[in-house]
Amino acid sequence: MAQFDIQELERQRYVRILMNDEVVRAEAGAFNYMRGNITIDAPIPSLPTMLKCKVSGEPIMRPRYRGTGEIYLNSSFGGYHVFNVADEPWILENGAYWSSEDTVQLGLHREAILTSYWAGEGFVDYQTKLSGRGRAVLNARGPVEELQLGDETIAVEGKVVIARTEGVTYSVGRPTKSLLSYWLSGEDLVRRYRGPGKVLLVWTPYWNQKLYQAIKRSGREIAAI
Repeated sequence: MAQFDIQELERQRYVRILMNDEVVRAEAGAFNYMRGNITIDAPIPSLPTMLKCKVSGEPIMRPRYRGTGEIYLNSSFGGYHVFNVADEPWILENGAYWSSEDTVQLGLHREAILTSYWAGEGFVDYQTKLSGRGRAVLNARGPVEELQLGDETIAVEGKVVIARTEGVTYSVGRPTKSLLSYWLSGEDLVRRYRGPGKVLLVWTPYWNQKLYQAIKRSGREIAAI
């Protein structure tokens, strides 16, 4: 079984993968460097899968690494989450997939047309689906909390839920009962997830996006002087 370690250096986090005659896959463009006897190939998906990826914006190719050694993936000011895929498939938010063992199958899940439209994803939204058994790594902007849902519904604003088991249904709607209350509340549409099943939430980031953008602008202004 490949080992996925989340490490930190200079306030940035990255994933190190230790392999012993094993096979793993990773997001396209996630590779940084590797050591040991490891080969890389890119399995070509079927034409229908390629078209679905093209329409939805999901990566068409996810490289496969085979052999013995160490792989280091790109670092981030955000974070990563390692979890086990077993018994029930997981549906991931766009951009959440980062890496997995080869025993975890990668597929696609299509959201309902109206749900994807009101969520701001257009009329066609295919998301990565994980099935099989093995370990996987998610790209997360902050600490991940796992919630076990019974026959209940949670409502969140934005892409707080980065993964859910296949049995959890997903819809988009107003946070209030009446349209007038919605206009007056100043709140956006919310995403509702109904159990039973599990969801993975990231509701607080490691760093503030607005502050980061302000720092970048300040740096450019200073460099221009």
